Amino acid sequence: MSQRPRLRMRLGDLLVHEGILTENQVEHALQEQKRSGRKLGDVFVDLGYLKEQRLLEFLAHQLNLDLIDLGERRLDANIARLLPEVQARRHRALILEASESRALVGMSDPADLAAIDAITGLLSPREVDIAVVPESQLFEAFDNLYRRTQEIEQFASQLQEEHQQGEEFDLGALTLDEEGSDVTVARLLQSIFADAVQIRASDIHIEPDEKGLRIRQRIDGLLQENLLEERGIAAALVLRLKLMAGLDISEKRLPQDGRFQMEVRKHKIDVRVSTMPVQHGEACVMRLLDQSSGLLTLEKTGMPATIMRRIRRQIRRPHGMLLITGPTGSGKTTTLYGILNELNQPEKKIITVEDPVEYRLPRISQVQVNSKIGLNFANVLRTTLRQDPDIIMIGEMRDKETVEIGLRGSITGHLVLSTLHTNDAITSAMRLIDMGAPSYLVASALRAIVAQRLIRRNCDNCNTSKQPDASELALLKTISPIDFTEVKFQQGKGCQRCNYTGYRGRIGVFELLELDADMIDALRANDTHAFATAAKNNPDFVPLAEAALKYALQGVTSVEEVLTLAEGLEALPDDVEPEVADG
Repeated sequence: MSQRPRLRMRLGDLLVHEGILTENQVEHALQEQKRSGRKLGDVFVDLGYLKEQRLLEFLAHQLNLDLIDLGERRLDANIARLLPEVQARRHRALILEASESRALVGMSDPADLAAIDAITGLLSPREVDIAVVPESQLFEAFDNLYRRTQEIEQFASQLQEEHQQGEEFDLGALTLDEEGSDVTVARLLQSIFADAVQIRASDIHIEPDEKGLRIRQRIDGLLQENLLEERGIAAALVLRLKLMAGLDISEKRLPQDGRFQMEVRKHKIDVRVSTMPVQHGEACVMRLLDQSSGLLTLEKTGMPATIMRRIRRQIRRPHGMLLITGPTGSGKTTTLYGILNELNQPEKKIITVEDPVEYRLPRISQVQVNSKIGLNFANVLRTTLRQDPDIIMIGEMRDKETVEIGLRGSITGHLVLSTLHTNDAITSAMRLIDMGAPSYLVASALRAIVAQRLIRRNCDNCNTSKQPDASELALLKTISPIDFTEVKFQQGKGCQRCNYTGYRGRIGVFELLELDADMIDALRANDTHAFATAAKNNPDFVPLAEAALKYALQGVTSVEEVLTLAEGLEALPDDVEPEVADG
């Protein structure tokens, strides 16, 4: 017989009887429940009368059930899918274990007898045992376990069959938002996008290969791969994406770029599309920009408060140039738009020159360059300076002409913001001179440089102590001379919540170089060594590797991430011997 736990009294009365809540609190919660229609336990938690963990412990004790932490379990997606996703989310239930005769089901509300009856019917003839699981963990598990992988494989197989049967695709009907559309390629793409948004992917790669079709998703900076056997469907997918992005579907020999917007799981997504001819067809990469997350702010970048204050002081200046530097995918755009949002006031005229325009901002004149018609950075910038701007944002310093126009604009009364692909802040100033800008112009215009990277955060669910070995400690010593013997470093050991990687999410690491008199003199003299020495001697300058190490000391990230970042910056020596104790 299936386990049907039942409370001896109503939940509110039990909590009052045990002295956990007062009658007034329960009465207030009941009124709120009547108004909102939500579960009473949720209302108690939302009103702050009770912590979720305390409520679950109480329910587990009263019902004589186990309270299970999903972070301590390795869950099987195949077992979880014995309960359809719709039913799992509706009843807030997840199958944790299953055999031919029994199933252990975790629920956030184990007193919901109607839900238990429905689940028992769905899993029949298995006997159902109930355990208590935090609701927040359940919803994270749903997103990780109910991936669209099987759905994608099913649509891919169906599309391959249609393709082999010679069916023609109705190009006019291939619109993703077409209600009730039976076009298989559209449904396949819907599943791919839904899966990407569900797992917080920033990019989707569609790559035809000799043995199949690779669909890869970039999560927290690393690619995860799904290989489909149906290589023949690649052309149909790329064709569909070209239509959505307004690209030339007849041109398959040249790269193309475009964009489109869509809504996935209540997220308004801006999709940047880039196609490129490769050996086995056309590859397509899509950058997903979530427009529904609200205005980008400096606070959202994770920038330390000390650096944020100094940057805000710099952007209050009426003129000069501020550079944001770092490789592709380091978060430069987020920082730049965060600054623009702070500067976006009615009394300020702001013009941006971008390729492409990534986020649309009110009140700001945003120009998309188009080299095919001669609308390049330099030409747009010349016109921009005649538009009476207060602030100019240049998407990227790409060539000598763009650099010189930007620098001259900054010394003629404009605040100029731009990005540069360099390794760190110190090399950025000299890079402008290397690109052909006069050294006196760089020295007169440049005010500050921000260099940044993104590093992975330790998963807060499985974060545990992990001490570096002797060679890692020796490398850390080259970053900072502090004594690490008493430091307790941490790293995620891997759990269901972080997909067993040990990391979940990323955080920005920043270094800010504000030019002082010594640095400006070195720039004028085009003296690279003197500039680097002056920068390193500046008491306010903290290098990227050292900034990352501070996060490791706080347990936010791992030693592994710090050393990976430092190695990418070439901040680590080639060979370091670990210290050996005497005797």
